[in-house]
Amino acid sequence: MTLRRIFLAPAALVTIALFLVPMAIVLAYSLMTRGPYGGQGMPWTLENYQRFFDPLYGEILLRSFWIAGETTILCLVLGFPLAWFLSRSGKRRDLYLQLVMLPFWTSFLVRTYAWVFLLRDTGLFNTILLSLDLITEPIPLLYNHGAVLLGLVYCSLPLAILPIYSTLERLDYALVEAAADLGAKPFETFRKIVIPVSAPGLRAAAFLTFVPSLGTYLTSDLLGGGSTILIGNLVQNQFTTARDWPFGAAASLILMAIVLIGLVVVTRNNEDIL
Repeated sequence: MTLRRIFLAPAALVTIALFLVPMAIVLAYSLMTRGPYGGQGMPWTLENYQRFFDPLYGEILLRSFWIAGETTILCLVLGFPLAWFLSRSGKRRDLYLQLVMLPFWTSFLVRTYAWVFLLRDTGLFNTILLSLDLITEPIPLLYNHGAVLLGLVYCSLPLAILPIYSTLERLDYALVEAAADLGAKPFETFRKIVIPVSAPGLRAAAFLTFVPSLGTYLTSDLLGGGSTILIGNLVQNQFTTARDWPFGAAASLILMAIVLIGLVVVTRNNEDIL
């Protein structure tokens, strides 16, 4: 037991230094009072937490959950066929996997800016449509809900494909063939064989796409402009433009608590859900 504690001690120290201490600092800031010129200090107060439940911020939180849910569903719907294709691709599997991971080799900011150049009024899409006389004026493809959703799906899709692929790769395809030989319809085979095997990958993919999408601020800032304000933008603005660190800290902690509670509930009840 002592030897085990000795080996676990470095990991515990790293966890305390890189997680617990910063969280304690954020908690302390969330209980402070904002100064008249943007500073923070005493007295301690819970006003920052109470302020978060204003209907205005509740609407932003609901919008964030909505777009994160849309992103998760689209990533699962699009990622499952791609993961199935990868698991059945044979000798070219490694090449296709590298293509899936290729976006990770490029900066997230650069990839998001690329969509700005593609979707703007003078971007590639509008230029092609105008040159083909399909439209008479540029279509507003940028700075709206659709642009933010497109950017989130594009950035999150590889995160959904890889865990689903890891479970489908272990699927014994003989079970699928046996079900077909016994007269099972494709949908029934998919529901009773493929889905149970891939369920852990689907859950992991949902977590990996939903949580980052819920807290995003860069994608919504660049592709949504001022028309799509999410909870991540709210927190980021409190620490930069508004200079209200106590409220920003409180909002971030509330968001973290909501996500953790949701993950615990889903994890405990995943057998009933699936």
